[in-house]
Amino acid sequence: MNAITATGLRRSYGDHEVLKGVDLFVQRGTVFSLLGANGAGKTTTVKILSTLIRAHAGSASVAGHDVARDPNGVRRSIGVTGQFSAVDNLLTGRENLKLMADLNHLGGAGKIKVQSLLEQFDIADAADKPASTYSGGMRRRLDLAMTLVGSPQVIFLDEPTTGLDPRSRRAMWDIVRRLVADGVTIFLTTQYLEEADELADRIAVLDNGKIVAEGTADELKRRIPGGHVLLQFNDPRHLDAALRVVRNASRDGEALALRVPNDGSVSSLKALLDRLDEHSVLVDSLSTHTPDLDDVFLALTEKVVQP
Repeated sequence: MNAITATGLRRSYGDHEVLKGVDLFVQRGTVFSLLGANGAGKTTTVKILSTLIRAHAGSASVAGHDVARDPNGVRRSIGVTGQFSAVDNLLTGRENLKLMADLNHLGGAGKIKVQSLLEQFDIADAADKPASTYSGGMRRRLDLAMTLVGSPQVIFLDEPTTGLDPRSRRAMWDIVRRLVADGVTIFLTTQYLEEADELADRIAVLDNGKIVAEGTADELKRRIPGGHVLLQFNDPRHLDAALRVVRNASRDGEALALRVPNDGSVSSLKALLDRLDEHSVLVDSLSTHTPDLDDVFLALTEKVVQP
């Protein structure tokens, strides 16, 4: 059973249709990333799946609960960490977590759960300091820890690392990986394409209210032209020999390099090397280059601007 299933989701605000029939299927214990430009409908999708708003059409289930017919079941099964921290600045880290434990009716087990989360998220040393004194990274870790008090099966992370420095962002990535290793499903929206590339098992690109592409990061990258193999030579004669036997290659005589279009597959790389070997062409070194998610995102969401 999927952790999240959505079919034909539609949602409008006035005359503006934000979602135009979105289908999503997210396997349990994975990271699923939804990419899209501002206004593409990412946050609206999260709000529907987390029961904060209703879809105007379509259906969805989360952790086995229908979002329309059993919203309380969904809420008991999920955690949500939004773009803006839900931490209470007037309370200490421990008090913020205890508040969540009380809201989840954990009783005597709450104290143990709170201490465990303080240690797990590396904020135990600051547990009794006001949250207002925390750094941005500590606040985001506390925010996520608060989400985990109820032991959710599915966590929605809506741009969770916005505004964090690179070190704090990578610390959050490590936390996400540990959660998934423990069987939690993560639904991630982000504008940091490197983040999706690092974390996501599958990625969907949302543009103008529709899913325009879905797959693994590597599958999406292979859809975009521009992949190539760069052959480096230590002798101009070898470069000229390679140019005679390799088709559609571009030559950089100054760098003694040859750029050969390539789709990044093992079979095409092997065919290239076999052809060079067949003609006794000596290559000093080679490197493969594929489009990154930035290229994918721009190609799939690029708008034509009228003059």
